[in-house]
Amino acid sequence: MANEKDEHACTLDKIISLCKRRGFVYQASEIYGGQAGAWDYGPLGVEFKRNIQNEWWHYMTQLHDDVVGLDSAIFQHHTTWKASGHADHFSDPMIDCLECQARHRADKMIEDFVAANPDKDPGKPVDTMSHEEMENYIKANINCPVCGSKERKYTAVREFNLMFKTYQGPIADEAHLIYLRPETCQGIFTDFKNIVQSNRMKVPFGVAQVGKSFRNEIIFKNFIFRTAEFEQMEMEYFCKPGTEDETFQRWRDDRWKFYLKYGIPETQLKWHHHDKLAHYAKDAYDITYNFPIGFEEIEGIHSRTDFDLSQHMEYSKKDMSYIDPDDPKNRYVPYVVETSAGLNRNFLMFLCEAYEEQNVGTDGKDDYRTVLHLHPKLAPITVAVLPLMKKDGLAEKAKDIQNLLKENFVTDYDQSGTVGKRYRRQDEVGTPFCVTVDYDTMDSASENFETVTVRNRDTMEQERVMISELNGYLFNAIANYKPVVRA
Repeated sequence: MANEKDEHACTLDKIISLCKRRGFVYQASEIYGGQAGAWDYGPLGVEFKRNIQNEWWHYMTQLHDDVVGLDSAIFQHHTTWKASGHADHFSDPMIDCLECQARHRADKMIEDFVAANPDKDPGKPVDTMSHEEMENYIKANINCPVCGSKERKYTAVREFNLMFKTYQGPIADEAHLIYLRPETCQGIFTDFKNIVQSNRMKVPFGVAQVGKSFRNEIIFKNFIFRTAEFEQMEMEYFCKPGTEDETFQRWRDDRWKFYLKYGIPETQLKWHHHDKLAHYAKDAYDITYNFPIGFEEIEGIHSRTDFDLSQHMEYSKKDMSYIDPDDPKNRYVPYVVETSAGLNRNFLMFLCEAYEEQNVGTDGKDDYRTVLHLHPKLAPITVAVLPLMKKDGLAEKAKDIQNLLKENFVTDYDQSGTVGKRYRRQDEVGTPFCVTVDYDTMDSASENFETVTVRNRDTMEQERVMISELNGYLFNAIANYKPVVRA
């Protein structure tokens, strides 16, 4: 049984294959050999990604009266990144193999090696090791992961800045230097005073934003987990100094509940505390998910103190302090608690958690179906409409029903192959409901006239539903959906 379980377990290779085969994700510029760190989201991928983003936005802004939204520019004045510390500190430790010239991220190189060789633990968290300690450990223990050289000839560990830079306008000089933003949050900080004044916001309050960021990583790997361009779902919550600890705990609890709500079991999640903090942070935790590659970060919750607003106030010479409208003598620079989730990593996490190769065979015979148990609010297709046959008016009736549903739901129409094969195709992309139009639907003498069969993806159970009640039935089923919990 152990071998059978392993054979049908979710792996990253299976997810990658499914994504390409069914139109979730393609390699960017594949016809030219691909572009490292870049991926295109296909017809189902854009729907799925948009649904994750929409549910995050709904959860963070619509369900929280004290959080508003922003969409700041990708290009910010270059001084923004000097003030934020990115120009000087936004880097990763890099080491090169002198045999094959492959570049490696030193801390991840050690973490991967220790994960495979637990008896070789360096004795301290990797994120607290100095460059010299990392270099010595690598040279003493780790063969190059690319060429496998046992000589272990490496350069010294040094910092590699992760920002992409370019020049705005026709002149390539320092005055026209500009960066592709490495994170979305700095636009929130530079717009802080505008938001307070234009929307009469009172501290405490938060600002949510979804947008693309860009990082020139040392190495790209694990499919869409680490890429050059990615989308962040961030929220910066401004609070009065002295209240940041309770605010920090509030948002840790709140963000954990989000993942449970959409079907991620607690056994698949784990907190990771940062032993070595970023230059701006008072405290920091990551929510990690148990991917096929192990527990990795999906979201960070950081207590950023007043670092960002104070830095922008110093560099811009503009007052970023907050004046309490109920007590004008109470003037201070707010502290900030940040929640920062990777949309692309959430995409991968929900796919991995939903993926199952389920044995639905009977009488002792194996019959595996690949199914994605996605929450209906996340699934790229909500309902598929299937005529039992193409003839006798069934196809036309099915099209009418699809038109009835498409105002409220993302629909698919499929008339190719047997109904059983069509069910399997929909299971594989996570469609929670299939509506089948059969001869009883058309027969005025039948007690099932003007009804259809609705099949549930997770249970595979079927129910007759009046066409006139179909929209309401689906709304109710989605509202009362209980995530599948598997062993």
